[in-house]
Amino acid sequence: MAMKKLLVASLLLGSSVAQSAEQFVVEDIRFEGLQRVTLGAALLKMPVRVGDNIDDRDVSEIIQSLFASGNFEDIKVFRDGNALLIQVQERPTIASITFSGNKAIKEEQLRENLDASRIRVGESLDRTTLSKIEKGLEDFYYSVGKYNASVKAVVTPLPRNRADLKFVFTEGVSAEIQQINFIGNEVFSDEELLDKFNLQAEVSWWNFLADKKYQKQVLAGDLETLRSLYLNNGYLKYRLDATQVAISPDKKGVYITLKIDEGEQYSVKDVQLRGELLGKRSELESLINITGGDIYNGAQVTALEEALKRKLGELGYAYPQVNTLPDFDDDNKQVSLIINVEPGKRIYVRNIAFSGNTSTKDEVLRREMRQMEGSWLNSRMVERGKERLSRTGFFETVDVQTVRVPGTDDQVDVKYTVKEANAGNVNFGIGYGTESGISFQAGIQQDNFLGTGNRFGINAMMNDYQKNISMEYRDPYFTLDGISLGGKVYYNEFEASDANISDYTNQSYGASLTWGFPYDELNFFEFGLGYDHNKISNTQEYYQIEKFKLIHGFNVGDNVIELDDFNWSVSWTRNNLNRGYFPTAGNHQRASFRMTIPGSDAQFFKAQYDVRQYFPLTQDHDYSLLLRGRLGYGNGYGTTDNGSDQLLPFYENYYAGGFSTLRGFRSNTVGPKAVYLNYSGGNNPELIGSDDAAGGNAVALASMELIVPTPFASDEVRNQIRTSFFIDAGSVWDTEYDLDDSDGKYIQDYSDPSLIRASYGAALQWMSPMGPLVFSVARPIKKYEGDDEEFFTFTIGRTF
Repeated sequence: MAMKKLLVASLLLGSSVAQSAEQFVVEDIRFEGLQRVTLGAALLKMPVRVGDNIDDRDVSEIIQSLFASGNFEDIKVFRDGNALLIQVQERPTIASITFSGNKAIKEEQLRENLDASRIRVGESLDRTTLSKIEKGLEDFYYSVGKYNASVKAVVTPLPRNRADLKFVFTEGVSAEIQQINFIGNEVFSDEELLDKFNLQAEVSWWNFLADKKYQKQVLAGDLETLRSLYLNNGYLKYRLDATQVAISPDKKGVYITLKIDEGEQYSVKDVQLRGELLGKRSELESLINITGGDIYNGAQVTALEEALKRKLGELGYAYPQVNTLPDFDDDNKQVSLIINVEPGKRIYVRNIAFSGNTSTKDEVLRREMRQMEGSWLNSRMVERGKERLSRTGFFETVDVQTVRVPGTDDQVDVKYTVKEANAGNVNFGIGYGTESGISFQAGIQQDNFLGTGNRFGINAMMNDYQKNISMEYRDPYFTLDGISLGGKVYYNEFEASDANISDYTNQSYGASLTWGFPYDELNFFEFGLGYDHNKISNTQEYYQIEKFKLIHGFNVGDNVIELDDFNWSVSWTRNNLNRGYFPTAGNHQRASFRMTIPGSDAQFFKAQYDVRQYFPLTQDHDYSLLLRGRLGYGNGYGTTDNGSDQLLPFYENYYAGGFSTLRGFRSNTVGPKAVYLNYSGGNNPELIGSDDAAGGNAVALASMELIVPTPFASDEVRNQIRTSFFIDAGSVWDTEYDLDDSDGKYIQDYSDPSLIRASYGAALQWMSPMGPLVFSVARPIKKYEGDDEEFFTFTIGRTF
C-alpha cells in the first residue's frame, strides 16, 4: 500500500506533531493496530465521517478525540488517496499490580489510592497517571523527612498487549533535625519554646513523646502550639514572619529557622455580648468567666465561644455563629472583647433514626432517647442519648450526627449509628483458668435477649471447686417509666479446700426477686427479697467454725449443719461511664446493703461500696487512668437462743487474692488464716496457726491502673481489647477475733487492718468470640507469712 502523505506523525502522551494537509473528501476510513478495542467503538470516537471534507484542523480533532477515549497511547494518521488510514497503539491492559520495598505505607492503602485513580487490574494503563502517582508518593515521603526516597513504576510488557505493573520503593531513612533556631523571641527563651515542641534536635532517652525525625505535619502542629503559647499569654499580635527548612547536602539533616514577631502583651479591658441574644442576655452573660484586668488568654476565649454555642444548641439553635472581635487600645495595651452572637434559625427534630442495630430492636434504642421527635433540637439531650446507649453495654461504638432535611431550613434528622457488641452467647465448652482449673460450662447468657434489652440466662458450670446451675431474668423497662423487675433461682455446690480456703463443703440453693427504679439520669435504686438454704458439711475443726457452731447450738463434732435464711436488700448505683464495655472516662459507684430477716437461722448484715473512676489522659482517650476501690463490712446482729452474740457466717466471709481483687496472690489466700486448737497439752488448748485461708468480715481494696493502647492491635479490634499496667493493694481482717501467737509460730492478728498487701503488674483483657479472656502478670510488693503468690493468671469465660 503506497502512503501518499503523513498527515499527523504521532500522538504520544498527549502531544501531536502535524504537517500541512490539503483539503479532501474522505471516501473511506481504515484502522490498523486495533486489538482490544473494536472497530465500531473506535469509529464512534471519530469526529469525521465518510463523505466529510477535512483539513489540518479536522485531523488534529481526530487525534484528540481518539486520545480522549483513554484507549490509545500512540496515534498516527495517514492519507491514502482519498482514504484515511489511522494507525494506533493501544494502551496495555494491567495484568497484575505488585509492590516492593514499601514499609512506611501499607499495601492496603496503596491499593485504595490506585483504585481511586483507576489503576487496577483489568483497566488500561495510563502512563500519565502513573507519573502523577509516582510524584505524589514521593511527596508523601518528603513530608515525613525521607528526602532520599524514590518511587518508580516499572511496566513489563506481556503477550496480548498486557503488562505487569510493579511499584518499586526506595524509602531510605528519615532526615533528622540537627538544629531548631528562633529569631526575635525575647519573652520566652529558646529552651522554653523548644520544650513545647514535639520535634527536637536533641532527645533524651526517657522522652518518648519527642521526635528527632523531621515530619512536615508534626512541624505544622508545633507551630500551632507555638502560636497558642503566645496567645494564651496575652500576645494577640504574635506573628510568625518566616519558616525556613534547610536540607543538608546528603539529605539526612534538617535545619529549621523560625522568625518570630512577639508583639506586645495585652490585658482584657472588658467583655461585651452583641447580636441576637434571644432575650437571654443574663443567662448568656453568666457563662462569661473572663474579667477586666486579666491577661488575655486565647484558650479561655475559645472555651467561652464553645460554651455559648452549647447553650444556644440546648435552646434549639443548631448552627450558631459566635465570633470574638478584638478592639485594641494600643496606648494602654488593653483589648475589649466583643463577642458577636448570631444564633441562626431555630431548629426542630423531624425524625430520630438508628442504623447498625441488626439484632437489637429499635424500641430498645428509642427508650434511651431524651431528645424527642417534633420538639426543638437540644444538643445536650442528643448527646445524652448517645451516652445512655453506650452505657447499656449492647454496643461497641455509638455515633450521632444531625443532618439537615433537604428543602428546609428549620428541620434536622438525628441519626444514631451503632456497632453491636457480643451481648451474650449460647455456650457449651471447656474453659481453663489458673485459679479455677479446667471448667465445663453450658448455657445461654443474653444481656440483650432476642434484641429486647432484657437479660436472660440459663447457665451450668463446673470447675475444680464449684458446681453451679442458675436461671435469671431481668426486664429493665418492666414499666414505661423505667421500673425494672428481675428474678433468679440457683443451685450451687462449693468445695472450699479447692478454692484455697480452709476445708468445708457448702450445698446451697435459693431464689431472689428484685425491682428497681431510676432516680434521675445517673442514679438507680434497687430493692430485693431472697431466700437461701445452706447445707455445710466436711468442716475442718478450726477455731472460727467451731465458735460459729457453738453460738448456734450445734455440737463441735457435728459434721452437717443446715441454715435457712430470708433476706432483704437495697442498692444504689450511679453510672456516668462513657460506655458499657471498656470505658475510658466517667465514674461508676455502687453501694449495697443486705440483711437477713429476724427469725432466720443466721442473723447478719453485709454492706459494700465499690467505685471506679476513669480519667482520660489524652484527647482521643488512648491513655486513661483507672482508680478503683472497695470497702466491705459484715457482722451478726442480735443474739442466739443461748444468749451469744450473732456472728457473720464463715461462708459469707470476704476474701482477697486473684485477678478480680488482688493480683499477684493466689485466689482467696489474702487475709486471716484458720487457727486450730491443740488439746494435747490438757484442758487449755494452744492456738496453732496455719496457712489455710479463713477470710474475714471486713475488706478494703484499692487499685490504680494505667490503660494504654494495645501494641499491634488494629483499629477494628481496639474496642474489644485492653492493655493496662496496675498497682493493687488491699487487706482483709476480722473484727471479732484477736488471736495471739502462743508457740512462736506466726499467727495473724485478726483485728489489724494495717496488714496491707500490694502488688504490681500488667493485664490484657479481650472480649473474644469464646467469651471474656483475662491475662495478668503480677508480682507482690508486700506480703506476709502464709501468703501464696501467683505470678501469672489466665482465665477464659469469666466476666470482668
